[in-house]
Amino acid sequence: MRTGPLVGRHEEIRCLDGLLHAAADGHGGVLVLRGDAGIGKTTLLDHIREASGFRTVEASGSEFETELPFATLHQLCVPVLEHLDDLDARHREALRVAFGMTDGEPDMFRVGLATLELLATAARAQPLLCVVDDAHWLDTASTKALSFLARRVAAEPVAIVFAARHGLDELPGLTITGLSDTDARALLTTAIDDQVRERILAEAQGNPLALRELPDAGGFGLPEATSVTQRIEAGFRAKLDRLPAQARQLLTVASADPTGDPGLLWAAVARLGIRTNVDAADLVTFSTRVRFCHPLARSAVYRAASADERRTAHRALAAVTDPVTDPDRRAWHRAEAATGLDDDIAAELDTAAARARARGGVAACAAFLERAAALSSDPGLRTERTLAAVQAKLDAGAADAAAELLTTVDVADDARLARTEILRGRIAFIRNDGDGPTLMLRAAHRLSAVDLAWSRDSFLDALEMSLVVGRASGVMDTVIAEARHAPPVTAPDVLDALILLNTEGHRAAGPMLRRVLTESALWTRRPALAMMIAGELWDIEAHLEITEWLLSTGRDTGSPWVLRLALAQQAVAATHAGDLGTAMTAVAEEEAIADAFDDPPMVYARVHATALRGRRVETLRLISSTLRDADTRGNGHLVANAHWAAAVLYNACADYPAALAAARRATAPGDLYLAGIALPELIEAAVRCGELDAAAEALENLTARADASGTPWALGVTAWSRALVTGAEDDYRQAVELAGLPAPYRARARLLYGEWLRRESRRKDAREQLRIAHESLADMGMEAFALRAANELRATGEVARRKTADTSEALTAQETLIARLVATGATSKEVAARLFLSPRTVDAHLRNIFRKLGISSRRQLRESERIPVA
Repeated sequence: MRTGPLVGRHEEIRCLDGLLHAAADGHGGVLVLRGDAGIGKTTLLDHIREASGFRTVEASGSEFETELPFATLHQLCVPVLEHLDDLDARHREALRVAFGMTDGEPDMFRVGLATLELLATAARAQPLLCVVDDAHWLDTASTKALSFLARRVAAEPVAIVFAARHGLDELPGLTITGLSDTDARALLTTAIDDQVRERILAEAQGNPLALRELPDAGGFGLPEATSVTQRIEAGFRAKLDRLPAQARQLLTVASADPTGDPGLLWAAVARLGIRTNVDAADLVTFSTRVRFCHPLARSAVYRAASADERRTAHRALAAVTDPVTDPDRRAWHRAEAATGLDDDIAAELDTAAARARARGGVAACAAFLERAAALSSDPGLRTERTLAAVQAKLDAGAADAAAELLTTVDVADDARLARTEILRGRIAFIRNDGDGPTLMLRAAHRLSAVDLAWSRDSFLDALEMSLVVGRASGVMDTVIAEARHAPPVTAPDVLDALILLNTEGHRAAGPMLRRVLTESALWTRRPALAMMIAGELWDIEAHLEITEWLLSTGRDTGSPWVLRLALAQQAVAATHAGDLGTAMTAVAEEEAIADAFDDPPMVYARVHATALRGRRVETLRLISSTLRDADTRGNGHLVANAHWAAAVLYNACADYPAALAAARRATAPGDLYLAGIALPELIEAAVRCGELDAAAEALENLTARADASGTPWALGVTAWSRALVTGAEDDYRQAVELAGLPAPYRARARLLYGEWLRRESRRKDAREQLRIAHESLADMGMEAFALRAANELRATGEVARRKTADTSEALTAQETLIARLVATGATSKEVAARLFLSPRTVDAHLRNIFRKLGISSRRQLRESERIPVA
């Protein structure tokens, strides 16, 4: 709340005014004002609230509502909910569920997109300014939705300004620092002597709130070691201390209520017999909303109250909070008012936790359960609630808080000990400290005498963790060795199949792997593992079938993880099938969804597609960044992906020593799937480098895998690899003639056969194979292999035909994706929903696409053959 003219802040005002002017022109944007408490963020928000031509909606995070899902988002949207009926039905329902207007589980994807549509609709009549103060206290669900919104308003007349002490680091920000000495002196207008003035200026360090409040604290504040924040709070407490008891009681109740609802406040203070006509010493304003002059004032009031006074305030607020319309806040107030163990309140909190989880508020669920555990008199129930709270904290991404809470659990029975070790294992895996699989193994052993199915699941959890960590760590071999002693089941399952693969090899394990892939529920329960087994079997058809099921499931359910996994795997499958256009479209869509929710993309999909495309500089740059990322995350399997990609690229460029080194790094760990598909690269490079023993050993390994697989993909690459080692023409012919061999591998087989024919001085026969190979590789966009084929063809005396230059290369990845979707007939609204954009953003991209392609309509786009691969 402004107390006078704005002093200084010329650069900050310029940035904010620029944001508003752009939004008024339809180019929305976001800015986060970051700085210490009292530094002037709220005053800057007051400045832009006065902007003409904008409709302003606002909200503020609350220290006491950081656990309640969508609390701040609801505040922001309430003034524009009259547009709710104008939204797409799915978006309307998503917001109704998120705001507790109807039952259901909110879809975080649709909540973000629904908020975007709601605010964009409200901004049609007048540009919209969204002001969010105290954003460091946003609840988790609101943070995700508002971060999504902030990244998606570029084509809307919407400006969003956050004020936060910290956080929202991924969004554009402006750090607010202290005022200059000149501006600080201009602000310090209190009539005080010069010595006190200089001391205040030194202590305030340019903090505007401190400059206003420290004089009321006596001028000298607290010792130097105390923070400016504490000195400001001391100033507020000094004001509070001068108030009569009734006023202090009123302010305590106000500080304990995060809603700022005056009706609730007056009902509570009436219940306590407190007069309402007391002087609040400018600390709080009572209007349509109860508002403290600064968040630190509220904190100072709440902390200044005694424990009994705070409990009294919460007890009164609980009594006047509607148990039907707001049961969760009522339960929380009751819990804060409790003086000891109380099973009734604990049960109420348990119910509130279930409601919070159903609404997607896992952070709130964790907070309710943790408090319920503290109030539970029964030790067993207390342990159950604590373990459930740990799991909820983990689900909310708070691994450190989950680990700290888990240290309070003291159990003796095997089942609960196993649960604690499972939780420790998941925490360790998220923290990347390497102990995750080991802790899962301990849990599996404990459960073996308690719950057989759960025990085997824990062995599989450990195995999946070790697959991500990578075989090179040695963890996977430990897991497999210990899993051999797992209690048996009536029918062989995936655990048995993987144990058999590890102990007796592919020929023995092949039939069992195929059976669990096709007959079990592996797809639904462990889709990532199912994909890896399909890859281990060189079964591109099974891989495609699982991918299509995942895509359908992901789009139907809106599950972000399932949809992104499906798109990444669609990209991989399309890459190995030779459809790089579909591959890069899927990569771009997965990355768009990841970006919408500020998650890292599943980079291995781009690694596969980029490697086969074969642009050397681009591919090596991607491999380098992937290896850095994999090292940071402890993802050994991603390391193997990068080395496989390097081997493919170097073979395509005929840099065989580099290809051999990369292929050895890719195959050495023995990672599921990656070690197999890297063997043909190793064999080709080893033969070209004259390391025939290494090539023969790799061929023996590859042959065993192909015999177990029996798929055209496996048999074809094995045939050409055998031809490289033996020089037998029949093997080359088998590879190029094998029905069902994926197109990239058939083209590579023809390239290798043509090279062999040329070296055999059979130029005419070589030209035929090389010509077909070059055309196929060029048409698929496998540029490095196509260039290698062209060079070989030139050596036979024939010049390869050149592809027509593609004038549409200037399209960005997202523009390419949108162009491809629109070319299939999708509307802007359909594309927007799929990519979590607004229709206006899609239309803006389309205008750029039309300009770059030299066309003017969707029909021309559908007819265009100039949309690039990526």
